Amino acid sequence: MFTGPVEDRLAIRELHDRYSDAVCRIDAGDWGDCWAEDAVWEFMGMTIEGKPAIVELWTGAMAGFDAVSFIAVPAAIEIDGDRATGRCQTHEILVEKGRSRIAGGLYEDAFVKRDGRWLYAKRNFRVIAEHRPE
Repeated sequence: MFTGPVEDRLAIRELHDRYSDAVCRIDAGDWGDCWAEDAVWEFMGMTIEGKPAIVELWTGAMAGFDAVSFIAVPAAIEIDGDRATGRCQTHEILVEKGRSRIAGGLYEDAFVKRDGRWLYAKRNFRVIAEHRPE
């Protein structure tokens, strides 16, 4: 469901777009700029707390990839003042050591608006489907 002011929903959509672009460019600075300082990331059975730790984990994980294509499609955005929740579906092509895999995932998100900017306050990611062409 999509509820709340269109301007806020658009700003969150642009947050997803900035995040996706940073993933494709493997740019830790721009990717990290999408997160609140006190954010929480639940990722592959781990819980990472705080933006510095989140960016550190991501940087290490991304170092193993030769290339990444990442597309995010918002499935829901619900605004409640300076907080929001949502879901975002992803499609990734990951190339590692010359081998590729395709993954479809789902983020369940909480957002916070700080100093006029929407940021991720919490993201919970899980893989929904994966294909490894061999």
